[in-house]
Amino acid sequence: MKRIFSFIFIGSLVFGSSCKKYLDINTNPNNATSASATPELLLPTALVGTASNLNGFNSYGAQLVGYMANAGGYGGFGSSISYNFSAADFSGRWSTTYDILEDYQTILNKTEGDAAYSYYNAVARIMKAHSFQLLVDAYNDVPYTDALKGGEILTPTYTDAKVIYKDLADQLDKAIATIKTGNSTAGVTPLGTADVMFKGNMTKWIQFANTLKLRLILHANGKVTFSNTNFDAAGFLTTDAMINPGYTRDNGKQNPKWNTWAFGYTGSDANKAWMPNTFVFSFYNGVKLSDPGRGKAIYYKFPSTGTNRLGVESSSLQSSPSGSFWYPSTNRDGKSAGNTTGVLKGPEASMPVLTAAESYFLQAEAVVRGIITGGSDAQTLFDQGIVASFRYLYMLPDGTIAGNPDADAATYMNDNSSSYLVNFSLAATLDQKIEAIITQKYIALNMVNSDEAWNEYRRTHYPAIISTPGATGTQTFASSVSESTAPDKLPTRILYPSSEGTLNTANVPKGISPYTSKIFWAL
Repeated sequence: MKRIFSFIFIGSLVFGSSCKKYLDINTNPNNATSASATPELLLPTALVGTASNLNGFNSYGAQLVGYMANAGGYGGFGSSISYNFSAADFSGRWSTTYDILEDYQTILNKTEGDAAYSYYNAVARIMKAHSFQLLVDAYNDVPYTDALKGGEILTPTYTDAKVIYKDLADQLDKAIATIKTGNSTAGVTPLGTADVMFKGNMTKWIQFANTLKLRLILHANGKVTFSNTNFDAAGFLTTDAMINPGYTRDNGKQNPKWNTWAFGYTGSDANKAWMPNTFVFSFYNGVKLSDPGRGKAIYYKFPSTGTNRLGVESSSLQSSPSGSFWYPSTNRDGKSAGNTTGVLKGPEASMPVLTAAESYFLQAEAVVRGIITGGSDAQTLFDQGIVASFRYLYMLPDGTIAGNPDADAATYMNDNSSSYLVNFSLAATLDQKIEAIITQKYIALNMVNSDEAWNEYRRTHYPAIISTPGATGTQTFASSVSESTAPDKLPTRILYPSSEGTLNTANVPKGISPYTSKIFWAL
């Protein structure tokens, strides 16, 4: 079958989807698009939708885990600084994720049992697991077993989050087996240009599935009994998993993170209401650690970048420059800006799904906890995670590398050699080793995949913060006007959207508090 890939087609489906209204999580049984679209067209659409969705999850996580604070020149931040969340806060994470899940489920429905479409089936299964983990990590119990069944079940029950986690790991194993079926099937349909993440490299898809499974097992360590805690021999990701369908500066086709935080396609300023948080900045400017390499790669005018503690509203606060504080270049012309290092990079840059740095830190923790054995030692993996973070941040939109990230990573490790947060050999206890790994992951995920840093903080309570009265912005990232009753003055989760209370009243969990209700893996 002829494989067709058109960015214009994808743009009309995915980038236009933000205007659609979703009343529940079930596929419309009368939706002709889902019925007629082929897997070759559905897969890139779903992957690009995932990239846009991850941009929203990044913004959600960045506000909660101390990467962002309210900037000068703006007010009325409300629940963003009080944490007094309502069902409206971050509700797009629910509707958008389930919308994308419908696409992956449609691919599964169209390809199940068809060996010729093994690769499409496997990738859809892997990405379905990825999206459901996003939901569980944000909401805990969610519709799973009864979900995505169209008109058959309009009010799906909620599945226990631990049960979902166990099944997601099983689904990843099944996807890997399906890829191997495809490898041995004559005439199997290749992914080709429909694969806008790995360009049809099925070994990388297996490594991605292994790495996702490792993340599930680490999150749920001791709280879920998994069917299989072994991993395929292909190993884990050593390169960044990134989505890029051909992002350009054109209308509706920019990298989503660039479009949100740097410039719109016309060159107009994007969101300027937020600035770097003082807490995370202290890991770059010498207050906690010295890291001028990555600081300069990320921040505008580092180390003189404006920062704030979340919740502080003052007329003296620095206003965001054109293109935001996260665009390091001095070229602030939105019509030509781009092609730089850091977390925004440019309108053509790829969107990170799971970086090599995160993969190495996951492996390091798994070695420390005895979950994986027989490979590299924890210190080697830890150091590789640091180097991979430098390489990602020094990468330009076209994939080339600016500067010398390996040398700068070596300088970073030498300059901070007295700290066990950088020099892993000084971490003498299990707690210190976990703190070092999660703290370095926190630095590596800064404005990259911020939601995962938020997950890891809630799971481990690292990076360490001081929550006593009078704590400063370098000691805690909790808002100065927090209404949270939790000991760390942070929220524990967001709330289910109001649509569930209205349309799925009998099943949506009741009595959920943003201060006391926790995700099952949280401390």
